[in-house]
Parts: sequence; C-alpha cells; structure tokens
Amino acid sequence: MRLGAFLSALRPALPLLLGLSLGCSLSLLRASWSHSAAEERCLAPGPPAPPARGAPPEAGEGRPGPGHEDFRPRIVPYYRDPNKPYKKVLRTRYIQTELGFHERLFVAVLTSKATLNTLAVAVNKTVAHHFPRLLYFTGLRSAKDDTYAQAEQVKALVTHLSINQDVYLGRAEEFIGGDEQARYCHGGFGYLLSRSLLLKLHPHLDSCRNEILSVRPDEWLGRCIIDFLGITCVSQLQGQHYHTYELAKNTELEKEEEEEFQAALAVHPVSDMTLMYRLHKQFSRIQLDRVYQEIQDLQMQIRNLTALTPAGEAGVTWPVGINAPFLPKSRFEVISWDYFTEQHLFSCPDGSPKCELSGASKADVSEIIESAVEQLNRRYQPLLRFSKRQLLNGYRRFDPTRGMEYTLDLLLEAATQKGHSHVLAKRVSLVRPLSKVEIIPMPYVTEATRVQLVLPLTVQDLDFVANFLDMFAMNTLDTHDNALLTLLFIYHPYDAQRVGQVDVFAGVKAMVGELEKRYAEVKIPWISVKTEVPSQVKLMDIVSKKHPVDTLFFLASVWTEINMEFLNRCRMNTISNWQVFFPVHFQEFNPALVYRGEQTASSNTDFLRDGHFDRHSFAEACFYNSDYMTARTKLAADILDRDEVLESMEVFDVFLHYSGLHLFRAVEPGLVQKYTLRSCNARLSEDLYHRCVLSNLEGLASRSHLAMALFEQEQANST
Repeated sequence: MRLGAFLSALRPALPLLLGLSLGCSLSLLRASWSHSAAEERCLAPGPPAPPARGAPPEAGEGRPGPGHEDFRPRIVPYYRDPNKPYKKVLRTRYIQTELGFHERLFVAVLTSKATLNTLAVAVNKTVAHHFPRLLYFTGLRSAKDDTYAQAEQVKALVTHLSINQDVYLGRAEEFIGGDEQARYCHGGFGYLLSRSLLLKLHPHLDSCRNEILSVRPDEWLGRCIIDFLGITCVSQLQGQHYHTYELAKNTELEKEEEEEFQAALAVHPVSDMTLMYRLHKQFSRIQLDRVYQEIQDLQMQIRNLTALTPAGEAGVTWPVGINAPFLPKSRFEVISWDYFTEQHLFSCPDGSPKCELSGASKADVSEIIESAVEQLNRRYQPLLRFSKRQLLNGYRRFDPTRGMEYTLDLLLEAATQKGHSHVLAKRVSLVRPLSKVEIIPMPYVTEATRVQLVLPLTVQDLDFVANFLDMFAMNTLDTHDNALLTLLFIYHPYDAQRVGQVDVFAGVKAMVGELEKRYAEVKIPWISVKTEVPSQVKLMDIVSKKHPVDTLFFLASVWTEINMEFLNRCRMNTISNWQVFFPVHFQEFNPALVYRGEQTASSNTDFLRDGHFDRHSFAEACFYNSDYMTARTKLAADILDRDEVLESMEVFDVFLHYSGLHLFRAVEPGLVQKYTLRSCNARLSEDLYHRCVLSNLEGLASRSHLAMALFEQEQANST
C-alpha cells in the first residue's frame, strides 16, 4: 500500500524526472566524445590530412578558409616584453581598426592617359563620394572608363550579396564561336568580383597570360575564370539582378522613361563628359522622385496607424513623420522666434536690434518664400494661381528636435482661370527638417603629437600667472604629458626702457626658474616683445618663426586651467592641412553676483548655473605651424605691407579668410576659466574691442542672478 501511494504521488512528476535524466545522460555522453576527440588530436601530432579536392585550405580542420577570415572580427593581442621599459599603449582611434574590419566594397576604374582628364574626372565627380575606396588604374592601352554607374544602386546590390560565395556578376555575353553555356561579363557595363574568387584565381594568372590570347580584356578575364575555376558570368545571383542599359546615339535623356533605363545600375557607352553629367542629373532626379514617393507612402501609413491609437487623429504631428515641436518645461527653456523681413533681420549676431539681411540668411529667406508660393500653387492649381507681392512678416526659430521652423505672412495676388485677380494676405508655416546625420571622413590622427603651448602675458595678467603655472605643472609635467610651454612677455614701451632697473616680469621668470629646478628635464623658454598694441597675429608671427613647421600650437590665455583631457582633444581635433580647432571655453560667473554671500561655491561647477560658454572669445586656438604659415603668406600678399591691418585681426580671421581649411568651433567643457574682469585694449579694432566688452558683460551672471541682484538692491534702497 505504501508503494502504491508513493507511486501515485510521484506519477505527475515522472515526465519531468525522465526529461532531466535523459538530458543529463546525453550531455555527459557528448562531453566524453568531445574529450576523446581532443585527446586523439593531441596524441597524433603528425601532418594533417589533406583537404578534399576543391575545398579551400584549412577548411578540413573546421577553420574558415582564406576568403573568410578577413571578414571576422579579431582582437589584436598586446604583449609586453619584461626586458624593456614600460611605454604607454596607443589605442587605435576607431574600433573597426582594432577589430580588423574591412570595407565591403572596393571599386576599381580602368582608364587611359587619353581620357584621364576627361571621362575619368567625370566618373570621379559622380561616384567617388559614394564609395569608401576608389582607385584608378591606367596603362599604355586604352581602357574602358566610358561607363556611368548608379553608386547607391550598386551599394544596395552589394549589401544583399553573401560574401561567402564566389561572385562573378555583370552583363553576361557569349563568346564568339565558343561554348554556348559559357559567358563572360562585358567590361563596358562593369562587373562584380568577390574576394574569394580573386584569391582562387590568383595562382592561375600566369597560366592565363601564357595560354589565353584575346584582344578584349573582359573576354580574357572571363575565359581565365571559366577554364581554371569553372565559374561563368551571371546576370542575377542570390535573387539580385545586375540591370544594365545600352545607350543609343542621340538619346534624349530627359525624356527617357523606360523601366529598363530607370532600373539600370550601369549605362554604356558614355561618349563624353557632358553626357556623363547629364546621366547623373537624370538618375538623381529619378532617385529623388522615388524618395518623395516613399515619403508620401510612409506619411499615409502613419496617418492610417495613428487613427488606431488612443490619441486618434489628434496624435498626428505636422509635418507627418517629423518630431513634434519641443515643449518647454519652464520659461527659461522657451525657444524664441526671430523676426525678419526681406531686407532686415531683427535678431543680429552682434546683439544690435536691426541689421541687414545678407549672405546665407538672405538666401535662406528667399528660398523659403519661393518654396511657400510653389507649395500654394501645387495645392490650389488649376483653380488659382498665386504670385508673391510682398513679405509682410517673417518669423523663424531653430528647434533642435526637428529643424528650422518658419511662419510667413505673405501678401499674394491670386488669379483665377478666367483671368480675375485679387490681392490677399495668407499665413503659411514651413519646416526645414533635420536630415540624416552624416559622418564626415577625416584623416587619421593619434594622441601622441607634442603640443606646444604659447602663453602671451601682459602686465595686467601677472596676478593669474602663478595659478596657470601650478595647473600646468600638475596636469602636464607631473603626468609626463607630451606638452611644452613657451611664454611671451609683452612689454609696454615704457616698461621696456626701465627693464634694466625694474623688470615687471621678474616674478614670473623666478617662478619659471623654480619649475625648471623641480623638473630637471623641462625647459620653459620665453620671448620678450615690445609693443603698445598686442596684436594676436603679430605675436604669432614671432613665435611661428622660432618653431619647426610641424609644430602643433595651442594658443592659450592666462586664465585657462590646462588639463590632459583638453590637450588630447586639441590633438584629435587639429589635423595638418585639413582642420584647425577653436574651442569655446567655459567662463565662470562673478561669484559675488551668483552667491551674494549666502552660498558657497561648490567644487564641481554647475554648467547651467555657475557660468556660460563664452562665444565672443577667440583667444584659445589649436593649429599647426605649417597651416598658419600658408595662410599668413596669402594674407601678406593681400595687405601689401599694411601692418596696421593686422591690429584689426585675430588668428581666427587669418584662417577664416586666407585658408581653405575646416574651422572647427565647438564648446569645450575641459577649458574652464575663473571669473575675471578683462581689460579691453581700446587701441585694437572696433570689432575686437566690442567683442571684449560683450564678453565681460555676459560673463557677469545669468539673467536670473542679475534680476535677483537688482531686486535686492531695490529692496535695500526702498528701506
């Protein structure tokens, strides 16, 4: 009875117990097989068995073949030799470099010396910016570069092909008098070859040169692949089609609407550069129409789906598919609107209430007005035809979540089909949405470059030198950072005459001497300059001549607290013959206005409360000496020895107007400056003096702090 009761109680759990026991038995059995197989390999160290015929090397051992290993991420090992002194490890800039990633598509263009400056240039201008790697091959014989390729379509085709298979894809053509089943890819329309196929073909190239005779290179290559690899050209592979279009003479491209033409990846033959550019324009228009149609389809789907949501049709944002407008959580987060007309802007960069609309802003307003009238005509034609008379009011603001928003009050003339016209005012709203973020290709740089700090000093800066040198020693000398310092003593002519009796910079020179005693391997040179107007360009001219052309300068200010974090960004953001870096430092507010004796400043700066990024200051800059010398040479040819012009310029102006480099200007949280009231030199240009005054005024405190200070002052006066 007890056994029966036990079995009846155990019956519901029997399937679970059987499953667990069976799983454990199979896992133990599998582990024993794996262990025995591993032991056999260890006990038999003889030569490995040869792979099967046709299989790539290493495939018989379970490892990927030569066509596969380059596409698998790998960790680059780090080995430290104990017999050598420790050296800082330099990591690569991109993770794909460290993992050994390769580009998926390599494009080769066969050209000739006769067409290198014509068709090859046209090919480069139409497709080069779409492909990550593009190389040109030229020789004595004339090659085929009379092909137009739709770059985006080619990239889309490649992304759908498996890299593990041999690919010989193009426009398949029959050999003259050859096997009907064998095909070669026509070179005029281009073709795709996989890396695995090229690796297999490489050992047979010498045999192909000796055994195959053909006038056409594409036929020769096709015969070589067929004879030694048994692979023929195909026009479709893995469900993907290689569409081509043979261009007839005197074809009107603008009227070409055939489906075969619109779907073509490659067009051949293209006789001249003009035809190449016309093809590019036509295919760009076709691609743009497709994108607009896709946008309309997506908008329709969004409307249909939104109607099924709890919010209903009220949840549809305008424009459909664009992020909803930013909703401020307080009055300090409200995005203000800028008012403009067709001639003037009433929110000027320099703070003035009214300025002339010019440059990019004027082009932007003109384009928006034209687009508004075009959209009205597209909506109301053929019943009404609108034409602009005047812009009554214009408003715009930049919403970081969606783009630039516009509201226009337009005075329009509306004409009917019967010829009647009427003048009316209409308000329209437009949005210029943010497009897809693009990563700009940049040259490769490292963090090992030596930075040469240049610090100009005047008599007014003496109170801040000690703190600067202390921070420099703690953050660069103690950490053995690859950075040097050069001091630039700017003497007033009166102080320069008395330097034999009283040297105003004697205290600074003594501090430098103490640093050189503390750090025996460090030398801090200084340069003395006598001038009444310390022009930044003139000072930099003196420093530039005393350093090699490959020197990376960091033009600093005495209020800057140097740290390794910023120096690394200075190295990474400054690229020789490509880009200069002008950081926007963080300026702390006046503590007397921020805390007003009631609070104490915390050690960690609150970037929203205790200061602001000073966009009026261009005192800090990172650039290479070679780039400065090139721009300075162009400036010298323009001003023709008129040195007084240099007093109205900064280094930023030199690079902006006399170099073709990228000027990278960005906020830099690593550059923090304590509050100080700077002395603005009235002998500099009006623009430089005005910027200095604005920097001082905006650096006092935020609006809320100033408002509280005024309120407390009024309260005190009233009592």
